[in-house]
Amino acid sequence: MSRVTSLLVPAGLRPWVAGIDVATAEDAAEDSAESPAEGRPVADVPDHATTLLLRTDERALVFMGPRTRAAYHLAPPGRSCVRIRMRPGRAQALLGRPVSGLADRVLPLGELPGLDLDLLAADPVAALGAALADRPEPSRRLDEAARLLAGSTIGETASRLGIGERRLHVLFTDGTGLSPKHFARIERVRAVLAAGTGRWADIAASAGYYDQSHMTGEFRRFMGVPPAAFAAGARPAATPCTA
Repeated sequence: MSRVTSLLVPAGLRPWVAGIDVATAEDAAEDSAESPAEGRPVADVPDHATTLLLRTDERALVFMGPRTRAAYHLAPPGRSCVRIRMRPGRAQALLGRPVSGLADRVLPLGELPGLDLDLLAADPVAALGAALADRPEPSRRLDEAARLLAGSTIGETASRLGIGERRLHVLFTDGTGLSPKHFARIERVRAVLAAGTGRWADIAASAGYYDQSHMTGEFRRFMGVPPAAFAAGARPAATPCTA
C-alpha cells in the first residue's frame, strides 16, 4: 500500500502550483496484510486542473490533462509517485504549448528542461523551485476568470473581464484544455465532493445548482453514481489501472 502526504506549497511556488502530493510505498508486509495483491480501490474524481506526475521507481514523467469523468481503478501496490497539480494556465507556460485537446489524456514527457527528475523524486519543493525560479510568471487573467466563473454565467464573466465570450472560450481551452462551461461544471461537482454529507438541498444551493435534482443529475454524469450513493461507498467497480 502507498501512504499519501500533501506537502506545503511555499509562497514562491503558489503562483504556479495548486498542490503537491507524494505517495510513498510502505512495507510489503503491511501491504499484504492490508490490501489485495492487485491493489487498493481508488476513485480519481473529475479535475479541471492539469497535473505533472513522476513515477519515482521508474523516473517516468507524464503530463495528465484535465479529467472529465471519475475513474475507479485498483492502484498498483507499492507504487511511489510525486503528483504536482498546476494552477490554471500554468501547464501551458511550462510545456510551451496550449493544452487544448489534452483532456482525459496522459502524455509521456520523458523530461522537462530545467527540471531535475532525481531531485524531484527526493525533494519536490526544491526541484520545482529551481525549475521555476527564472520563469516569468504567466498572466493571472485565467485565475481571475476561473474565480469569477464560480459564481457567474459565462457572459457575465466575460463582461467583467472586459473580453468577449469567444475570447474567454479560447482563454480556457488553451490554458486548461476545457471550455468555460465544462470547467464550471467540474468545479461544481468538486464543490459537492468537498462538502461531504449534509442536507443535499443545501449543498446543491451552495455549489451553484438550480436545485437538488439538477445537482443529482450532474453528479451522476460525472461520477457514475448519485451523491448519496457515492457518500455511502456504493461506487462503480474498480478496474486494474492501465495508465
